[in-house]
Amino acid sequence: MFSDALSFPQLFGYVAFVLGVSSFLQKNDRHFKLYMFGECIAYVVHFWLLGNPAAMASSAISATRSVLSLYTRSLWVVAAVISVNLLIGVSVAEHWWNWFPLIASCIGTLALFLLHGIRMRVVMLLGTALWIVNNILSGSIGGTALEFVILAVNSHTIWRMRRDALSKVGHPLTEEG
Repeated sequence: MFSDALSFPQLFGYVAFVLGVSSFLQKNDRHFKLYMFGECIAYVVHFWLLGNPAAMASSAISATRSVLSLYTRSLWVVAAVISVNLLIGVSVAEHWWNWFPLIASCIGTLALFLLHGIRMRVVMLLGTALWIVNNILSGSIGGTALEFVILAVNSHTIWRMRRDALSKVGHPLTEEG
C-alpha cells in the first residue's frame, strides 16, 4: 500500500511532517497557524503526487483558511470556507473515505476561526483522527507518521498549556493567544 519510502511524493510528506509537528509544538496561536499553513502547502503537493485529489483540495483549502484565520473571525468567512470545502468534496471525492480530510478541514475551520488556545487544539484532535485514516488509506508514509506524532505532540502541548494556565490563575481553560 505505501509506495517507495524515498520516492519524490513521499518527500513532500516528510516536509509536511516537520512543519506539522512544529505547528503543534507552538503555544502561540499565530505561530501555530503559520506553521500549519506551511504544512498544508507541502500536503497539497504530496497528495497531488499521490493521486488523492480530495486530500489535495482539502489541504489547499486548509492552507487558505489558516491564513484567513490570522486576520478575521468572521462567521461569513467560516461559512464560505466550509461551503467551498463541501462543494469541492462533492466534485472530487471518489471513495467514501475521501470525505475524511474534507470533514477534518471543516472541523479545523471551525476550530481555527471560532476557538483559541486549549479549546482550539482539542477540537483539532478530531481532525487529526480523520487524517490518520485518510493517510493510511492513501499510502502516505510521512502523512501517517505526521498525524500520529501530531496526536501526541498536540496532546502534550494541551497539557503544557493547561499546566501553565493552572499555575497562573488556577483555572484549566484559561486561554493564551
